[in-house]
Amino acid sequence: MQTGNASFIIRPAAQTTPIIRRGNILNIRSKKQLSLHVLKKFRIIYGSVRQHFREVEQSCGVTGSQLWIMQEVANTPGIGISDLADRLSIHQSTCSQLVEKLVARKLILKERSREDQRRVGLCLTEEAAKLMKLAPSPAQGVLPEALWALSAETIQTLNSSLEKVIEQLQIRDDQLAEKPLSDL
Repeated sequence: MQTGNASFIIRPAAQTTPIIRRGNILNIRSKKQLSLHVLKKFRIIYGSVRQHFREVEQSCGVTGSQLWIMQEVANTPGIGISDLADRLSIHQSTCSQLVEKLVARKLILKERSREDQRRVGLCLTEEAAKLMKLAPSPAQGVLPEALWALSAETIQTLNSSLEKVIEQLQIRDDQLAEKPLSDL
């Protein structure tokens, strides 16, 4: 399948690696092999996300997080920074900084509410609307789209499993959870 300038190979799903059990004890060799198999899955996810972000930047000159912001603003004209940050699951100050960059590039306008002068809403400029037509989809990124496609049960299982992986990390920075993937 050809998307923009990048080529992607679609392969049938690989066979799952069997876990060999002897009684209640997991075979250590197969556990290591399975761990390496899982590591490869993380590489595929990480590489696919990076490839999508590169394609976004090459085709329209904004970061993946900026494109997602523009999509949310296009879908909800007048949205405020707080609501926008919630939709992107990022910290409000991070969202504000990203929006300011888009304002400086004249891709987003800030408009004060007529009812409440303290409230500032966001809207896209015509230039941003044109730019979004050039952008590869999904605008929110390939990982959020993939996660949204999963069942609630699968998401819960994945969340629990990832929490266990994070607990095992010797070095970890929980503040990274509030930053957009394209900015990591």
